[in-house]
Amino acid sequence: MATHYLDFEKPIADLEAKIEELSLLSSTEDAFETEIAGLRRKATQMRQKTYASLDPWMKTQVARHPQRPHLVDYIAGLFTDFVELRGDRQFGDDQAIIGGLARFRGRPVVVMGHEKGHDTSTRLTHNFGMARPEGYRKAVRLMDMAEQFGLPVLSFVDTAGAYPGLGAEERGQAEAIARSTERCLTLGVPSIATITGEGGSGGAIAIAAASRVLMLEHSIYSVISPEGAAGILWRDGARAKDAAMAMKITGPDLIGLKIVDRLIPEPTGGAHADPLAAIANVGDCLADELRGFEGLSAAEIRKQRADRFYAIGAR
Repeated sequence: MATHYLDFEKPIADLEAKIEELSLLSSTEDAFETEIAGLRRKATQMRQKTYASLDPWMKTQVARHPQRPHLVDYIAGLFTDFVELRGDRQFGDDQAIIGGLARFRGRPVVVMGHEKGHDTSTRLTHNFGMARPEGYRKAVRLMDMAEQFGLPVLSFVDTAGAYPGLGAEERGQAEAIARSTERCLTLGVPSIATITGEGGSGGAIAIAAASRVLMLEHSIYSVISPEGAAGILWRDGARAKDAAMAMKITGPDLIGLKIVDRLIPEPTGGAHADPLAAIANVGDCLADELRGFEGLSAAEIRKQRADRFYAIGAR
């Protein structure tokens, strides 16, 4: 798959195009090997410097990168014996949210999350990760099952928001989001939510109201998209960058506000630059967080989760 470069990565793209050009020439001559090695070092340094100083709007672009690992990649990389559960037993199956039973490092768990899709066909199948009411009702089914069998719930959040279409509203979108959020908050089993890309509005919090909320280094978590905020504040979606800079949607700000508990480091260049390393980092952090729940009763887990949410924004 061809590398997709973001706007702020253009200098890196130009340099790597030069490296590729010289590499093709070096297949017949050895004269360019030293120059290619120097350019590769320069490209690595440039990428490290760029990603060490991303502003919130740049992080928004990275969080939306089309080659960033998605839920299906995390399931394939971290879980075994995955058995998908489909349908909400009321209307149908929403593939914007995928979930089921699996084993995480040998331990049975319930895993669920948003799936955006990787290409045009899968994006349409998964509705770009924008769930309808039946998706959230499926999530409630999964959480009920987790409680019944005493299984931890691991959720992966990556959505611009819940689907705002007429059909979704007619089938009770707001109620479904509220019920899913309520079920998250009342679980008597450990629950860990990981923001892997975009965490947008109620569509995200409906499966992210967890005991612990983790966040990849270059992901975002917000009550509304920067474009939506700009449209409301200035009636100009083109001012999305201004909104992103003011909204406190990145990891360090959210850690300070106690909305997020832990940041997961990404490889240099973002999770899309080395998906396998990013997925492994997430797995290690999930394993570490799960150990913190050992020996806790259902009542203690509920109290711990309640205390966490009451502490948000407290000084």
